[in-house]
Amino acid sequence: MNNAPYDLRIDSGGDQFAVSGPAPRLSWKPPSDTGHPAGYELECTVDGEAQPAVRVAPGRHRFLPWPWAALGSGRQVAWRVRADGTGGPSPWSEWNVFEVGLLDEDWQARWISPAEPVDAPGYGKRPARKLTTRFEAQAGVRSARLYATALGVYEAYVNGERAGTGELSPGSTSYDRTLYAQASDVTTAVKAGGNRIEIVLSDGWYRGQVGAFRLPAGWGTVLGARAELHLAYEDGSRQVVRSDETWTSTRSGITRADLMDGQSTDFRAGPGPEQPVLVDQVEAPTVDWSPAPPVRAIESRPAQSVTQLRDGLWIADFGQNASGRLALSDLGPAGTRTVVDYGEHIDADGDLTTAHLDSVRPGEDPIPFVQRDEVVSVGRGETFEPRHTVHGFRYARILRDGAPLDPASLTMRVVHTDLRRTGTFACSDDDLNRLHEIADWSFRGNAVDVPTDCPTRERLAWTGDYQVFASTATRLYDVLGFSRKWLRSVRDDQLPDGRIANFSPDGRRIKHHLDDQFAMMTGSAGWGDAIVAVPWELYESYGDREVLAENWEAMVRWVEWALRTARTARHQSRTERSAEPLPHEHYLWDGSFHWGEWTEPKAKAADGTRIDPIQTDPIAWFMADKGEVGTAFLYRSTSTLADVARVLGRTEDAARYTETATRVRDAWRTEFLTPDGRTTGDTQAAYVRALSLGLVPEELRSAAAARLVELIRAAGAHLGTGFLATGDLLPVLADTGHADIAYELLFRRTAPSWLYMLDHGATTIWEDWEGIDDNGHAHDSLNHYSKGAVIRFLHTHTLGLRQAPGSTAWESFEVAPVPHPSLTWARGTHESPQGTITVEWRTTGDELTITIDVPPATTARVVFPDGTTETATTGTFRATRRIECASSARSADDSGSDQSATFRQSRGRTK
Repeated sequence: MNNAPYDLRIDSGGDQFAVSGPAPRLSWKPPSDTGHPAGYELECTVDGEAQPAVRVAPGRHRFLPWPWAALGSGRQVAWRVRADGTGGPSPWSEWNVFEVGLLDEDWQARWISPAEPVDAPGYGKRPARKLTTRFEAQAGVRSARLYATALGVYEAYVNGERAGTGELSPGSTSYDRTLYAQASDVTTAVKAGGNRIEIVLSDGWYRGQVGAFRLPAGWGTVLGARAELHLAYEDGSRQVVRSDETWTSTRSGITRADLMDGQSTDFRAGPGPEQPVLVDQVEAPTVDWSPAPPVRAIESRPAQSVTQLRDGLWIADFGQNASGRLALSDLGPAGTRTVVDYGEHIDADGDLTTAHLDSVRPGEDPIPFVQRDEVVSVGRGETFEPRHTVHGFRYARILRDGAPLDPASLTMRVVHTDLRRTGTFACSDDDLNRLHEIADWSFRGNAVDVPTDCPTRERLAWTGDYQVFASTATRLYDVLGFSRKWLRSVRDDQLPDGRIANFSPDGRRIKHHLDDQFAMMTGSAGWGDAIVAVPWELYESYGDREVLAENWEAMVRWVEWALRTARTARHQSRTERSAEPLPHEHYLWDGSFHWGEWTEPKAKAADGTRIDPIQTDPIAWFMADKGEVGTAFLYRSTSTLADVARVLGRTEDAARYTETATRVRDAWRTEFLTPDGRTTGDTQAAYVRALSLGLVPEELRSAAAARLVELIRAAGAHLGTGFLATGDLLPVLADTGHADIAYELLFRRTAPSWLYMLDHGATTIWEDWEGIDDNGHAHDSLNHYSKGAVIRFLHTHTLGLRQAPGSTAWESFEVAPVPHPSLTWARGTHESPQGTITVEWRTTGDELTITIDVPPATTARVVFPDGTTETATTGTFRATRRIECASSARSADDSGSDQSATFRQSRGRTK
């Protein structure tokens, strides 16, 4: 063997360096020039001291349990690995280094809180505070590590130098159960003699505004911070500086700080008088270390255009809707006030409008949407970059009196979790490439420490959104640590009866307010099912069995609650049908609240106005029978739970949930499926759900798929799906022999469609299918990523790359392209746990050539459009086959369907 193992990692996050607990799991990728290593040898040093070498069996290169003694706080660790083979050992890998965080039992720092005036403004308007201490340091500092966390959002500085590169620390968690700390290397900031530590602390997710209606977060009323600076000197001595009663509290120049509304900074403001901090005024959970990457300022984008509308008013267009903030380096002379409003849309006059993001309850006045930063200059060339807030925006409206504005001084800082890209896609069609791009941007804009629904109006980590998109996210990025972190909050917020909160972290703390009206709307199918669906997706994609184990209890509690509800509650329509439930009704989940399909295309009145069923008749919408949706997802979660039990070796549970799932499926068929293969709801979404979840008997699948096509044709060859079914619509069509219809929908340019979004200027996926209507008016969020799940089809069908059924961690995969006549090539990559998979296909005349790079210890099954198959093993595979394909290309003006040419191949479940 000539190559070494590579991509060594531990299952922990970290900012400047990886930071773990006492026993991280180890992962690496096999050498690229061998198929199946005979085993591996590992070496490790802890604080420079060698540990005994360890040998592991072949195939143990993912999530290897820590093989040495548990590590203590602050340990600096290096480890490497080499493979054993028939020709001798491979070269050693590069060293992977990480540090152990300050473990909870070793924290001695006290919780300190700022001194706040009794007449301080309310939530959403509070200023940030500074907590400060001074200390003396000797010469010869070898290393300095600052460990810090907070209840609130904080920045830490040592002698004015910011610690680390993370943003919005300590992140969004369910603060009653989980709190993460951050570790920073501040060695270069510490100097011999006097030093100063400052912590700037604001409300953040802990005490700020939450959700569309700007309610106060309920985690606590008093902010807190905790910090320890550990100094190691060249002479072997050590020094620790801890937060305690000697620290002082002052006001900061940040006069208002709220994650949702914005930040105000007055650079003229002095520090004010120092006051003693409050000590041990907060209750906090034990300190832990996050498995997720940090939030960072990922990139900077200059304004594409800056238009002056009138004296003192400019509109900056950054060309991309994103999550982030504006950095402004030209603040004008001393005393100049600059006001920046952020949004996604401009009106016909070119001015910013945010009315589409106002929050409305039936019968109540709208709550105006505002994202506003303000800054007052001190005239010394300072830069304003608000780090205690984050915004969703493409446009910035800048208001300033009495001073000009230099357009070159404006920079968009794109801020979100620093996820590692693992998937790419490109093809010969620029529209599909652009669609892939805007869906990718939409997910990025909603990956700000947790998977949110939108970066503007709500910014809540709705469970339904992520369970819809998770299987797409795993094709784009390494989201394992990001998802595990979020799932911990989902478990933290689970209600006592087993229900999963609508969103987590749940700042409204519904689990403690069961009499709240919103509690009645908690426990919805397709939303709470995320606790089962997301861990299973992570297991299949990454092979992480532990993610199933750590969520098992929460999965069971959720499914058992849903089954119990199915047994004990009935929808009123079935009560009217018969006083006593029919036998199958004990498995119908129809008697509790469900959000349902959600955001299907809106019907229109005779005058063309859109009809919103919730606003028109909220009671009717609330009481509607959504048992078809509920029972379908109950089947999926119960059957998935049986699969999880099998993986975990829980044989009895697997058998029990398999039987229960069968009963739920049979109940769904009895209640919602007719003998000729039609669903009683007879909607596009119902057929997509029935076919994708395996609810339709094999002998009726063709009839159900044909009816789905009929409904699409009846809608003028437009889709009619909403939140839950859209991601599966095109795969279902292709897998049932209707790839032509799938591509017709994909290439459709009139609403509702994806390319309608492109033609109307979308740079992210919209919440509403007509997020910007033909009159140029905006509706709902313009960055809502769930409908972007369509790009999974580009990976699994257009490119044809999918994991083989029954495989985990991409140990085996299939390449089965389903091309369209207008496409001449597609290529993509996936950075799998086994190594990099590369797929490319090209057509030349009537020939299709497929080229695949297969990573080590992996096999691939290649399926050509004519149905012939070949097996590919480690290395490069290339083959050419004749295809029958019509010569006509996609029409430039509309749908571009070519119904005389189809590539039809029935597939199994896709990923």
